[in-house]
This record gives sequence, structure tokens and C-alpha cells, in this order.
Amino acid sequence: MRSTPHILVIHGTKVRRPVFVLGAPHSGADLIARAVKRSAGFHLTSGRPSVLRVTYAFARRPQIAADRVVGAARVLRDAYAESWQISARSCAECPPECRELAGLRLRAGASRAEAERTGPCVESQRVERFGDASPDLLYSADVLLDAFPDAQLVQVIRDGRDVVADMLGDERCMAWFRPGLANLDTVFPNPFLGVEDVEDRDRWPSAAPAVKCALRWRGAVRLSARLRAQTPEDQLLTLRYEDLVRRPTEIARTLSGYLEAEISTGTVAGLVRPRDRRAAEPETGIWRDRLSPRQVVQVERVAETELTRLGYTLSDGG
Repeated sequence: MRSTPHILVIHGTKVRRPVFVLGAPHSGADLIARAVKRSAGFHLTSGRPSVLRVTYAFARRPQIAADRVVGAARVLRDAYAESWQISARSCAECPPECRELAGLRLRAGASRAEAERTGPCVESQRVERFGDASPDLLYSADVLLDAFPDAQLVQVIRDGRDVVADMLGDERCMAWFRPGLANLDTVFPNPFLGVEDVEDRDRWPSAAPAVKCALRWRGAVRLSARLRAQTPEDQLLTLRYEDLVRRPTEIARTLSGYLEAEISTGTVAGLVRPRDRRAAEPETGIWRDRLSPRQVVQVERVAETELTRLGYTLSDGG
């Protein structure tokens, strides 16, 4: 049973039905987050320090949240009470990713003073709904629903081979696999690393990077499936990255209906089809060019069941 609703007030606005965007790394959750953030009435954050400290603690040591259900919800709610503040000073703590969601950019190496002069990306008096799309928020989904029982979750699923292809080129994602950060000696099973049985743990030290990335995707997808099974339909919407790229208008309408808020179809279409043709566009099937035949085999062996269940066709070598 979920906890009793707690009234959180930010700048005189009660936090009702906050929106949280979830997904494995490089799943495309950032595209949905941009669409929501750029819609009227929403204040959506990502990667604020107060939230990351809490969510990564829960992600890497899930027993912390399991042992202290009420306390975990309170700690997370307090983190958002700080994160959702709207002012030049508080918004100066936004990481570049959060500002980019709003379409704002600072020059590389910009000072905090410059960030403060840029100001917030939204006016507090116009905010009606709050939300967050911080990295790896998926691992705190249960705590989110305890902290905000009326929360609406949006999770994004993408072909695991494309996810692995992008993860391999992301230094921050790969950093979690360093010996000093891979906490398998103290946390097992380990949902964050996707290591669920002794066989996975035994092969981890010598596993290829593609295998470790595939384990993370597989673990995230399994967690998403469990979340789907235990969450009411009106509180969880699952979207496919591939559908977003191919049918952005339809996805925008689906998202609008679910959130009962106007999410611009033009904004969503613009995110996946930039007007500047030189800009990088979201793609599907990038693994065919970026992964070696050996890496494709490695990923498909780890995640064959999940890829097949989700309707992705295996390669001839899978």
C-alpha cells in the first residue's frame, strides 16, 4: 500500500501528479523530457545535485530504501523540495543537460555568476506541474511512488543493441564499470549493474565492455517490466524510442492524453526531425554500423530473451 499523500508546496503551488521520465541509459528518455519541459505549465528538472545524491544512493544500494521505506520517501521528497525551487541562484546549480532540455546553452566553462545571470528557464508563477528526468531514476521508481502516490511515470524502451552502441561511447556510463565503482562485493544481486545471478557475477571481472553494457540494459528492462506489472495504468505510460522517431505526432498525442496536458506535436516532431539537417538526428538500428560482429553476438547472448520479448529481431549471428 502506498503511503498517505504528503502535500509539498513549491512557490505557492501544490505538487500534484508530478511527472517522472524513466529509462535505461540512452533509451531516449531525454527526448520525452525535453518535450515535457518545453510544454506550458511544466517545470521539469534533470540531474540536480540534491536529487542525484539520493537516487544514486538508492540505485547502488537498494537495501537502503527497502529497509527504511517511509524514511526513504521523505528523503527523496525533501530532495525534490530543494531541486524544484525556481530562482537564478538555485537554477545556477543545473547541470548542462538540464539547461539543454530547455533549449538553453552556456559557453563551456561558464562561471556560476554567468549561470545566475542567465536566470531560470521557467517563471514560477506559470508553473502548474513539476517533474524530473534525472539519469538512472528508474532505480528509485518504487520510492518515487511512495513519496508521491499520485505521480505519473513515463518509461522509454529502446533496442538494447542501440543502447549498448551509445553507452560504449559515453565516458560517464562506462565510468560505472571501473573496479572502484562496481560494488558487486557488497551488493548482490545488483540491479544497477544488471548482475542478478552467480554466473553473471563470476564473469563480470573479465567481461567485455559490450557485455557489461548489455547487462545494464537487460537489468533495466526487467525492472521496467516489474514496474509495469505493479503500477496502475493511469500512473505508468511505456513508450518505444522507435515509435517516437517514426511517429512523433502520434506519440505526442498519446503523451498529451496520458498527462492530461498539451504536449506540442510540433515540439516532439522537431526533436526527432531537426530543421537544421546538419544536426544529429535520433536514429534506429545504429548498432549495425557501430557494433562489431563480435559485440553483436555478445549483446544478443546476454539479452536475447528481453530483445525477443520486446519484438526486436535478432541478427543472423544471434
